Amino acid sequence: MKDDDLVARAGALDTATLSDALDRFGVNGQCAGVAPCGPFKLAGRAYTLQYGPAAIPAGTVGDYIDEVSPGDIVVLDNGGRRDATVWGDILTEIAHRRGIGGTVIHGVNRDVRLCRDLGYAVFSCGVWMRTGKDRVQVDRVGEPVNVGGARVAAGDILVGDADGVLAIPRAMELQIIESAEEIHRAEVSIRDACRQGMRLDEARRAAGYHTLQTRRGK
Repeated sequence: MKDDDLVARAGALDTATLSDALDRFGVNGQCAGVAPCGPFKLAGRAYTLQYGPAAIPAGTVGDYIDEVSPGDIVVLDNGGRRDATVWGDILTEIAHRRGIGGTVIHGVNRDVRLCRDLGYAVFSCGVWMRTGKDRVQVDRVGEPVNVGGARVAAGDILVGDADGVLAIPRAMELQIIESAEEIHRAEVSIRDACRQGMRLDEARRAAGYHTLQTRRGK
C-alpha cells in the first residue's frame, strides 16, 4: 500500500475519531495545547525540526524550507516557548507556493493574516509578533521532537482540524487508521439508527459503543 493512501485515509477522518483510535492502542499522539490559527485542516507526513536557544553567533531560524517535500508537514519544536516566534509571512508564502501541507509548532508564530488569506494551515500554541531571530536557532533536523507532549518522528502522519492536531506513529499507522475507520463506521450507524427512531442507549449497545476506545495490545 502506498504511503499516500494512508495519509489520504487518515485525512478523511476527524481528529476526535483518530484520537479514540490512539487511545485504543495506548498511544499518546494528541498534541495538547496546539490549535489551528484559522479554519484549517491538514494531513501529511512530518518533517521535523528541533529549536534551541541561540548561540553566539546565532544560527539560522528558518533556511530549511526548500528541503521540505510538497505535501509534507513542517513540525517545529520550540519547546513551547511563547516569547519568540519561529514562523512568519516569508515562510508561509514560500511553503504555500511549494505545496507544503502545513505547519505545526510547539511554540508560537506571527503574521497570521497571510496564512489565513492564502489558506495555508498553521497550528501552534499561540500567536505573538516578536521574532525568534537571534533568540532561537535550528539545532536538529529530522530527529524526533516533542509537540504538546506527543512524540513526533520524521515520517509520522500528522492530522489537524478544528479540534487540534495529532500524530500517528509510522510503526502503527495501519492499525490505528483501520481502528479509526471502524470507530467512524460504528458512530455513523448509531446516528443512523437514532434517526430511524431507535433509543440512543439501544443504538450504542448494538454498535458496541462503550468498547470502541477499550485498550488493545500494541
